Amino acid sequence: MKLSVVIVSYNVRSYLDQCLQSVMKALEGIDGEVFVVDNASSDDTMAVLPGRYPWVHFIANGENIGFARANNIAIRQSAAEYVLLLNPDTTVADHTLRDALKFMDEHPKAGGAGVMMHNEDGTVAPESRRAIPTPWISALKMLGFSDRYYMSHLPWDQPCRIEVISGAFCLLRKSALDKIGLLDEDFFMYGEDIDLSYRLLKGGYENWYLPLPITHFKGKSTRKTDYRYVHVFYKAMLIFFRKHYSHLSFFYTIPVKAAIYCRAFIALIDILRQKLHL
Repeated sequence: MKLSVVIVSYNVRSYLDQCLQSVMKALEGIDGEVFVVDNASSDDTMAVLPGRYPWVHFIANGENIGFARANNIAIRQSAAEYVLLLNPDTTVADHTLRDALKFMDEHPKAGGAGVMMHNEDGTVAPESRRAIPTPWISALKMLGFSDRYYMSHLPWDQPCRIEVISGAFCLLRKSALDKIGLLDEDFFMYGEDIDLSYRLLKGGYENWYLPLPITHFKGKSTRKTDYRYVHVFYKAMLIFFRKHYSHLSFFYTIPVKAAIYCRAFIALIDILRQKLHL
């Protein structure tokens, strides 16, 4: 089999529905399969969609086990040459999967590839290409200097080597996963794509950006205006930093950790202000 598409879903039935419609069209002519791993949605996802898409392998978890663990459940069942991690709040163009697979076939050193993500309003999402958040890059981003983090020097209209592939569309060579391991389940949500991308690079593979379109309805699969989001997001940043940079000098680690806690505190204050104005 050529491709396994893995979609982790949580309370986004309408978006998952349109995502599966686009994937069905994009898979035409490709020897592929689709897994949907539902993390105990409280909406009607599992009541409606399995009957509508009988060709999809639906896996229902009894609780929300997080993004990394849910993806790994399906990846372990895949025997395909490539695995695509795809957000449920995305739609892919008809040719995107076919062209991305062609590129991977022609570039055997490529461990993974991401694509040109468009926001709902049609603008291009800068997180389509990212750099590894080293202490220096992280410090620059937290100070408001994001060009290095988003690799803004790269052209948008041609394939480019990047460092971090977005988890919203992350096409992976299965043999590379077999070598470096699956998603780190210490990450509940957020950060696992950065960690996986970094391990691909350390494993001797290349990560690529491809100018192939998808639309990402950002924020539909997560609520960024609640305290849980802030806790999970900044905890993921700390996990990544401790995992890969704990060996650095005290003078590097303390400022970065302090900045992460500071940004988390500011985010919580902003959420509180929003709630008070409702």
